Amino acid sequence: MRAAAALYGTAGSLVLTALVAAPTGSASAADPAPYLEAHGSLLAAQRAEAAGIRFGTCPASEGLPPSVKCGTVSVPLDYARPYGKQIKLTVSRVKATKKAEPRRGKAVKRQGALVFNPGGPGGSGMYFPMAGMLPEWKRIAAAYDLVGYAPRGVGRSAPISCQDPKRFAKAPTEAPTHPTAAYKQERVKEAKAYAEGCVKRSGQDVRHYTSLNNARDLDVLRAALGEKKLTFMGASYGTYFGAVYASLFPTHVRRMVFDSAVNPDPEQIWYRNNLDQSAAFERRWGDFRAWVAKHDKTYHLGKTPEAVMRSYEKVRDGVAAKPAGGKVGPGQLQSAYLQAGYYDDYWPTRASALSAYLKGNPKPLIEQAGPEPKAAKEQENGNAVYTAVECNDAAWPTDFETWDRDNSRLARVAPFETWDNAWMNLPCAYWPAPRQQPLDVRASANLLPPTLILAAERDAATPYEGARELNRRLGGSVLVTERDAGTHGIAAGPNRCVNGHMESYLLEGRVPARPTECAPHKEPEPLSGARAAALPEQH
Repeated sequence: MRAAAALYGTAGSLVLTALVAAPTGSASAADPAPYLEAHGSLLAAQRAEAAGIRFGTCPASEGLPPSVKCGTVSVPLDYARPYGKQIKLTVSRVKATKKAEPRRGKAVKRQGALVFNPGGPGGSGMYFPMAGMLPEWKRIAAAYDLVGYAPRGVGRSAPISCQDPKRFAKAPTEAPTHPTAAYKQERVKEAKAYAEGCVKRSGQDVRHYTSLNNARDLDVLRAALGEKKLTFMGASYGTYFGAVYASLFPTHVRRMVFDSAVNPDPEQIWYRNNLDQSAAFERRWGDFRAWVAKHDKTYHLGKTPEAVMRSYEKVRDGVAAKPAGGKVGPGQLQSAYLQAGYYDDYWPTRASALSAYLKGNPKPLIEQAGPEPKAAKEQENGNAVYTAVECNDAAWPTDFETWDRDNSRLARVAPFETWDNAWMNLPCAYWPAPRQQPLDVRASANLLPPTLILAAERDAATPYEGARELNRRLGGSVLVTERDAGTHGIAAGPNRCVNGHMESYLLEGRVPARPTECAPHKEPEPLSGARAAALPEQH
């Protein structure tokens, strides 16, 4: 709930691979679309291999340093019509530095391009090449060209929109955990309008923004980079269309890292995955409150998770009665504290903001939860892509009664995120474009090289069962678990054990012989005594 290519083998073998991997069950035997799309993928990759990518200075709008170079790659809007409309995807790159200390006594050698996707749907990876400046990426950056890109619809890659960004960023807003019937009907009306707005603002092209096409685009990018096989790292949603890629093009895979894996079971895409996500966020919200309670001497928000919850509710009631800074209402508060469910490095500042507010200082809360008008366009674009991809990918319940029943039941035990998540996805109930049937993701170890799956046991955004399901479906994959931890996205983070497995795999192709566990990374420290003392005293 958000690369490279010369053709492998002969053209005939590639067509056969693509045809065999055509989305089963997505069309009748008489429907030529899957075969046309497979053939279109081949043609697009051949064109991209011949054209390559001309890298040069990045546009100022990307906000990237001079060391990062940018280019574009053309892909068909509709792979069933490869000679029809083309769209351009923006790509960023920093070449391998070749500067790193030897690993296991061996010099680091260039290994081609490493392509990254941060998830979403709707996230841009254009910033990724800058990761090479971080210590955790140093050896990998020495061996690989770091390649980021904006998937179709995102940023400058044939962007789509569903709503005026000014309306999308309206604030303050409500966020009832147990909404009234009247409020629900208001949100149904908004969801219908948003779904209609996607087609109105972006046209019929919006139907081609799908996970299947994201996977096909990835193979074209592979070809344009001049790589015979793809080395790819996907995080969150990036693991899903990475798994789709592995199913469609298993012989094109060199190495793949799946970081915080989405459950790829077709029955989970996407309605049930979002219900599972809401339940998992309730557990993670409890983890945050337990940590705050443990550090009550610093924050004075309560010595138990229940007491911390009462403090949070006081803040929520306060901003409902009088929005902080005129912009932070319950909706903005909920969004800010949802981030604490994603990343535990948010915990100290989020706790301090609650503490300061209750002591009469709303400034930290306004700074952390207030809307950012300058980011409204980017945020609306990301949400539009998220909506288009998830709505196009699969069938969703089309009657609100089903949504109401399932989310009302779930909200009784998991109120923190349930309804907010439902409202975000409700436009899919009224989506005007045709739906696809999700691909039955799976690949045989006979065709697919070993792949690496990384997962935190208490991850809320992509619950742990998703990593286990992906492990079952991809032959030869190995799961590395960070126990008793819940940060979303653990590659190149603070856990040395996880990073060691990632380096061994990307640099040497080595995976553990069996599923492996790493101890959790250290919990964040509370604010220092000096910073905590600077908070105003409670009256």
